[in-house]
Amino acid sequence: MAGVTFQNVRKVYAGGVEAVKGVSFDVADGAFCVMVGPSGCGKSTLLRMVAGVETISAGEIRIGGRVVNNIEPADRDIAMVFQNYALYPHMSVYDNMAYGLRNRRVAKPEIDRLVRDAAKILEISDYLTRKPRELSGGQRQRVAMGRAIVRQPKAFLFDEPLSNLDAKLRVSMRVEIKKLQQRFATTSVYVTHDQLEAMTLADILVVMNAGQVEQIGAPLEVYERPATTFVAAFIGAPPMNLLRMEPAELEEVVGGLTSLPVEGAIIGLRPEDLDLAPAAGCHDRGIALDLSVDAVERVGPESFVYGTLARGGDIIVRLPGQAAPAPGERAVAIAQRGKLHVFAADGRRRLAVS
Repeated sequence: MAGVTFQNVRKVYAGGVEAVKGVSFDVADGAFCVMVGPSGCGKSTLLRMVAGVETISAGEIRIGGRVVNNIEPADRDIAMVFQNYALYPHMSVYDNMAYGLRNRRVAKPEIDRLVRDAAKILEISDYLTRKPRELSGGQRQRVAMGRAIVRQPKAFLFDEPLSNLDAKLRVSMRVEIKKLQQRFATTSVYVTHDQLEAMTLADILVVMNAGQVEQIGAPLEVYERPATTFVAAFIGAPPMNLLRMEPAELEEVVGGLTSLPVEGAIIGLRPEDLDLAPAAGCHDRGIALDLSVDAVERVGPESFVYGTLARGGDIIVRLPGQAAPAPGERAVAIAQRGKLHVFAADGRRRLAVS
């Protein structure tokens, strides 16, 4: 096992298109790192450079302290699990899992032990003689994971491995992947565009945008203290409400900024940090924002209220239970000042509030 280090890594394609723009961070030995971001942000390109299937334009990638820029993929001692499983259709499950070991000339008894041990862990022992076409999507993904496990690599790489599965199966497979990673304590780098997947799996979360790292940290740290408005809006479901405020309104609503920006700022409010009250009456529990209810989504233990603010802009309020105002009604969204997130007007940095 070994850590993975990115040092000022860049990827420039023909025509000068820069897909990865000087990314630097460390993944500690045994850690589960998840790179998350929208399509086209560079996360999969970065993963492919670790795997060696994409060349590095500049910078260094190290696995276990060894620079791997010019090392062939087969010699990097990594195992990759793909989105489309990448199984050989003409081979049995057993042969798919054993294929890489045979290429490395591992002894037959050891291959048999490794394959059967991995199959037992993944609960696919009964399927070893079947072909991939005879398996469900979840079973195929388990085979792909088994093929990676038997290699006992220094690092696991996951390229959106759950995106082809249905919602219920994704949840169970997330749990299985996390359990397996903890069991083997192997350094893992996982790519996804699903922020829920990222939050639940990661030890270290790397949020990417437009080829750059927006923020790195523990999942709850990133959620509770987003560094930019991009992170604030991307991490969390429903996303954070972001309201642009001019200096005068900002002073009235927030106050206590260590230095009040002359260009104003952006206020962030998590939907779960808001309460709703009737439009009539006085509200002195915090910041009050008048709104008109547009729609309500009731999803069992909670409700999402979508509204339009009187000051302009949209807002989402997350309420426990199913009690919520009806569309067309007026209400007031209330937030405690201690729950506010304040960002610079350009959205590129978080501001301190005293």
